[in-house]
Amino acid sequence: MEIFIVKKEEENNRIDSYLTKKKEELSRVAVQRLIEKEKILVNGKKTKASYKVQENDEITMEEEVPKEIELKAQDIPVEIIYENEDMIVVNKPKGMVVHPANGNPDGTLVNAIMAICKDSLSGIGGEIRPGIVHRIDKDTSGILMVAKNDKTHIKLSEQIKNHEVKKTYIAMVRGIVKENEATINMPIGRSTKDRKKMAVNKNGKEAITHFRVIERFPKHNCTLLEVKIETGRTHQIRVHLSQIGYPIIGDGVYSNGKNEWGIQGQCLHAKSLQFKSPTTGEEICLEAKLPEYFQKLMEQLSKD
Repeated sequence: MEIFIVKKEEENNRIDSYLTKKKEELSRVAVQRLIEKEKILVNGKKTKASYKVQENDEITMEEEVPKEIELKAQDIPVEIIYENEDMIVVNKPKGMVVHPANGNPDGTLVNAIMAICKDSLSGIGGEIRPGIVHRIDKDTSGILMVAKNDKTHIKLSEQIKNHEVKKTYIAMVRGIVKENEATINMPIGRSTKDRKKMAVNKNGKEAITHFRVIERFPKHNCTLLEVKIETGRTHQIRVHLSQIGYPIIGDGVYSNGKNEWGIQGQCLHAKSLQFKSPTTGEEICLEAKLPEYFQKLMEQLSKD
């Protein structure tokens, strides 16, 4: 259960709107459904979606857990980059969902990790997200940390929260980026036009993305970027790059998805992670090799 106390500057917002700003992974429809089921209370009493919150209102929210999903270990090939008794770091393939959900009951990274780690996974992530410290989108490939015990999970989560984990991505974008390097500092929140999408939104949460040009390909009107993020908002890199006019090639949500190479899903790879060992405190730098489709694209562009 989560508890929210309404601040003076937040009052007079509809409660469904207020909560989608607080919990950006929830749509307004999902919030309204929780209100109907009396899973959301205001000052201990049931409410309506149209209720306008007031200063010092205490809002309690009990999210539903999809217990109907039976979590099972599955022998799915996943490249292991690093492993010890406390954690495992993998190179998630493009097209693989990180954890089970409605519509993706199995075939996920969690199912694969369960087969590798057996019973050694932290329980903090909950029933359907054991060991999952952070996530990347289904069609984003690359490096991902998984905790084998609760102590490790907590320490890694604290590093992420304190911006101590350095994440580096590689992205191929449409258009010739003029700047050699730049920083995008634009807040991101749920789109007001399409609740399934994120967008730059003045009422959203702070989002900071740094990028630098690795190589430009004028003949094909595209640019290879190295991207580093200070914050971890949903779809942050995809939203930010699209907002400044350089959508990621293949992204069917924040771009038209059209490309001469027929790439499906964003051409985005989580290349490396730098963090401190939860046990020894030593600095660990790990890298995940580019997926085959990305390598082939690079070869073709370089050849042309």
